[in-house]
Amino acid sequence: MDDYRQRTLDTSYWPAWDGPPLRVTTLGDALRDMARQAPDRLALVEELAEGDGRSWTYAKLAADAQACAQALLVRFKPGERVAFWAHNLPEWIVGLYGCAMAGITLVTVNPAYKARELAYVLGKSQAAGLFVNTDYRGHDLVATARAVAKDLPALREIIPLDTFSAFLREGQGGALPDVAPTDPAVIMFTSGTTGAQKGVIFTHMGVANMARYTQARAGLEEGGVFVNAMPMFHIGSMGHAGIGTVMLGATHVLVPEWNPVAFMRAVERHGGTYSLLVPVMIEQLLAHPDRESYNLSTLKSLTSGASVVEAQLIRRIWSSLGATISNIYGQTEMHGSITGTHPDDSPEDAERTIGQPLPHVELRVADPTTGETVPLNTQGEIQSRGYQNMIAYFDMAEETAATITPEGWLRSGDLGEMDARGFFKITGRIKDMIIRGGENIYPREVEEVLMEAGGLATAAVIGIFHPEWGEEVGAVLQPMPGVTPDPDALFARCRAELAHYKAPRLWYVVDQMPMTETGKLQKFRLVDEIASGRIALVKRT
Repeated sequence: MDDYRQRTLDTSYWPAWDGPPLRVTTLGDALRDMARQAPDRLALVEELAEGDGRSWTYAKLAADAQACAQALLVRFKPGERVAFWAHNLPEWIVGLYGCAMAGITLVTVNPAYKARELAYVLGKSQAAGLFVNTDYRGHDLVATARAVAKDLPALREIIPLDTFSAFLREGQGGALPDVAPTDPAVIMFTSGTTGAQKGVIFTHMGVANMARYTQARAGLEEGGVFVNAMPMFHIGSMGHAGIGTVMLGATHVLVPEWNPVAFMRAVERHGGTYSLLVPVMIEQLLAHPDRESYNLSTLKSLTSGASVVEAQLIRRIWSSLGATISNIYGQTEMHGSITGTHPDDSPEDAERTIGQPLPHVELRVADPTTGETVPLNTQGEIQSRGYQNMIAYFDMAEETAATITPEGWLRSGDLGEMDARGFFKITGRIKDMIIRGGENIYPREVEEVLMEAGGLATAAVIGIFHPEWGEEVGAVLQPMPGVTPDPDALFARCRAELAHYKAPRLWYVVDQMPMTETGKLQKFRLVDEIASGRIALVKRT
């Protein structure tokens, strides 16, 4: 096992680092192993505003998961797909491991979806069953599920989660099927930052090892307490928290949904040591007026991703919370994260990079057109190869072939650079590239200059149609509270720092950016809202 932190590369290619060893395991076996090692340790705690909710030791969680598997096999066959549609409830975790033990693939569904979106996910995945919560924010989920089921011939069973305890008693005992580490475990649909959704198929060992390596690098220790307010339908919650805690023998405190008070209360109540929070969550936590009244001293480590974590935010975490933070990078297609910074990285690396690769995955930066690996510190497409690549997009062979090359490289669509030590920087998205008068402009470069000016919560640079230039550069600004952006000053800053054609000419100001529930900016919605006039032009420079 080489010392990867001392590597010196001569091109933008990272050979897979071979340690610590991959665990060739299924999710069910991982839970059984932890139940044998620490049967009485708390595995899962339901955080409720009114006080302690339900809790599971590792022994109880394994027993309930096995009961769930046996009940599932009364209604479904190994290899079929069963969906979960609910907010953060412990039944997600019991169901995840129950499906894993039964050889059934779990399909995650966003609880905010309406009938059209639900029908798409269930139909696209050919789900045979659906576990569904009774209500979410006033939406009768059961009624919607039954309505869409009429047009979904594959969907045989709808199981309301208020009957889950009775469902667990339906099992008839007996041996469970053999499940392989490389079998499908989860289908998770991409979050739709570009409009289209595709069902990504995870393997058992892919998501298990991703979660283990990511959390270990960021600072989750055995016996630690992971306070989780990310939505369970997302890899950040199901993978990092729901699976990462089991892989490392930690306690998973499940918060029903994000709000800063609920999160702080859970950290104080349960001695939370660790969490994953996307940047918008961190901003809300740090800005909350009651933060000082909660004891957050046990919170030692954070990890963050989904969108770029700005340097100023990392510095505020250090100074305000006294916690380390690992800035991670990855995609659903990669089972989640593939790189991460270390808690003891230099401030420059922590603030300006997405870290070094995780174990057992090859990474490179390649020319998007030729596919050739580019020199060090040269922009290209980030590509991965190894156990962490998805099996495929479910029932989408053409899209899969466009994403995974014949040589096994998964094309991320993200632009980045690698230095001689294997530290990566994100420089933009291929699809976000703006072409103005034949010049290629990568929005991330311009956004960094805008953010360095201060006073902005975030900035998004987009291409706006122009009859002569093809596209003009537009900047959408979300200011900090009480701040009024000055487009003229920002334009002057961009002209001083960048080539003249990269400076935004069209300026817009919004109170809130359109984001997915997991904190990813939806630039296509900004373009649509500007085109329709819902976002007005503030200044032309």
